[in-house]
Amino acid sequence: MNHRIGSNAAVMRRWLDLAHRDLVRHSPVLNALNVFPVADADTGTNLATTVRAAAEAAAVLETGDVGELLSLAGQAALEEARGNSGTLFSVFLTAVGRSLEGSTRMTAESVRLALHAGHVRAWSVLTDPVDGTMLSVLEAAAAVPVPQGVEEGSNQQLKEFLAGVSTAARAAVLVTPDQLEILRETGTVDAGALGMLVVFDALARTVGGDDAGDEKALDALIDAAEARAARAQDAPHAVHGGVEVMCTVELTPLDAAELRHELSEVGTSVIMSAVTETGDGYRWRVHVHVPRPEDALTVIGARGKAVNLTVTSLSEADG
Repeated sequence: MNHRIGSNAAVMRRWLDLAHRDLVRHSPVLNALNVFPVADADTGTNLATTVRAAAEAAAVLETGDVGELLSLAGQAALEEARGNSGTLFSVFLTAVGRSLEGSTRMTAESVRLALHAGHVRAWSVLTDPVDGTMLSVLEAAAAVPVPQGVEEGSNQQLKEFLAGVSTAARAAVLVTPDQLEILRETGTVDAGALGMLVVFDALARTVGGDDAGDEKALDALIDAAEARAARAQDAPHAVHGGVEVMCTVELTPLDAAELRHELSEVGTSVIMSAVTETGDGYRWRVHVHVPRPEDALTVIGARGKAVNLTVTSLSEADG
């Protein structure tokens, strides 16, 4: 469906809806590419589920403030986030929204600053940030300059800027095998990085005024990634075990810092991000990979009551 170039809250609602639909369409490939941090074949599903939560929240939020819309949608997504990729997307979206709060329309410069804020926030919530992942795509997007030679603050400038973001994200995806050893071994690109490219591509198309626009470049990249993933699945590789534990818990900042350290001692892929402020602290979304559920739940339970709890097997057999 064609629209005029747009930069307001209604356009952002369309973006999240389109990003969700595109992620659903590409989920099989993203799942097949999923080898880091564990090969549990769910990156596409996790991202699609999380972005759907953001899209559904945005659809019912009655605000013309672009920043408020994206911030609240990000918070809603964080409460329902699935996996590393979904959690990082939610954190990123919330930070982007907070940077844009107070604006009824976006400009290339305001979005550039918002992308930088989202990139910094995503890096900050990880205990061990790794290049060659979704983080590298966020970093590439945050580094894109505002186009010159076009009217400052115009929708046309924003369109050209986001086209540049999509191009930079695509380039970042293509070099992920050079940055991460497991990807060099499999000869594939990172699933989370490719998923974030799908999200940025949907943003560029929506703001550009053509939601169903030319996807040939992205589709060609995904087709190539799918072929490589099929070859990689035929090769011998390690089988991973353990579980992913996710929950929400109310904590003071000090307790949250201590819990993050304690979880790092019993597990990996620790992510902790504040969702909303409470009376004497915050609601924190917690993510960790551990050998057994009790390894994480015992530590979390000593600090607070875990709600919205999910425990998911990381075994490939259960993927």
